Amino acid sequence: MKILISDHHQLFRAGLRLLLEPLKEGMAFGEVGTFDELVDQCRDGGRYDLILMDLRMPGWPGFEGIGAVRALQPDTPLVVVSVSEDGGDIRQAFDHGVDGYIPKSSSSAVLRGALDLVLSGGVYVPPMALHVSPEPPERHREPEDEHRGSRRLSPRQHEVLTALCTGKSNKQIAYELGLSEGTVKIHVTAVFKSFGVRNRTQAVIVAQAGAS
Repeated sequence: MKILISDHHQLFRAGLRLLLEPLKEGMAFGEVGTFDELVDQCRDGGRYDLILMDLRMPGWPGFEGIGAVRALQPDTPLVVVSVSEDGGDIRQAFDHGVDGYIPKSSSSAVLRGALDLVLSGGVYVPPMALHVSPEPPERHREPEDEHRGSRRLSPRQHEVLTALCTGKSNKQIAYELGLSEGTVKIHVTAVFKSFGVRNRTQAVIVAQAGAS
């Protein structure tokens, strides 16, 4: 079994390894400390049997990053292990395709039980997620219009969109914003999804129409 652990705290990664190594003989681990490294490892490290990832590690592009990892390892169980116990974070993680969400405050027994459930094809939802406040009623949400996507972009995605409108390449955007090209591609994909378009030209047209 190959497990990929993604967390920016080296001590926490080591602790997870010590906890998981006794579960199965011959277990192999990969470790990364940034989101860019996670993407690279998912692309080039072969297929994993389980991926454990933290939220908001260095290079974190937002919850769209979960979808990017899922696209690279579509059949691999993906579990968030995070210090956040916020109900919104938990909902967002599941909305973007995780198979489990384990708070770092959980005991070792809970963590093992959760991973057993996920590896057997189940989904682990932490107890606090069963008691979060419901989503606001539909009538309180902002009315949608043809340019609704721009209001859902993160500040970083707005920066990427602005660069797209000036005709810059992913490489140029990465250099100017201090990001990897892989992370820029994820932000560009998020912009496309938000606007409901399929390419850069369409995204620029929608953005310019919304600004006019």
